[in-house]
Amino acid sequence: MATEHDKVLVPPKRARTDYPLIDADPHLRRVFGYARPSDYAVAGGAAALSPLAFWVMERVSPSHVGKGGFPPLMRLATAIGVVGGLHIFYQRSCNRFYGFTENSREVELDMREMVDKVKKGEPLYGTSKLSPYLQGVASRNSRYSELFSHVLPWFNIVNHDQHGVDTAKYYQQAERELENERLAKAGSS
Repeated sequence: MATEHDKVLVPPKRARTDYPLIDADPHLRRVFGYARPSDYAVAGGAAALSPLAFWVMERVSPSHVGKGGFPPLMRLATAIGVVGGLHIFYQRSCNRFYGFTENSREVELDMREMVDKVKKGEPLYGTSKLSPYLQGVASRNSRYSELFSHVLPWFNIVNHDQHGVDTAKYYQQAERELENERLAKAGSS
């Protein structure tokens, strides 16, 4: 028997963007899976910038901390660089999911992934052991969370079906492809 909590569905607010929304709450796996090579390059450069800048500052104006003082500070600068690089990497990929930046490649990847799932009869966004209510709570807590991740890192690691997009397009495309495949088989017979 469904309770009142099971029926709660808060639709996400749509931001006006120049590019199509792919997912208002992308799963962490999808964010990393859809990343472009340029994301890796920019993130790697940003990660290297902090220790490099620290090393240059030490050469230009030595701190004279002694033999054991510089390595721990260099490790800290490297850790800060790596965290900053990961943040930039995640931000660039999420911005394409949200439609804030050009995302034609990701739109095609998303369509292909979802249509393949429809054809196989799999759930679009995976299965979850959480109740529908808790899936909704997880969705509301992590929807557009990347926009505030510089203050509070928060990622979607829950499979749910509340992503702010109309999933009918995936089913329609799958029907068209299956019909074309059926016609091609009938034509070759």
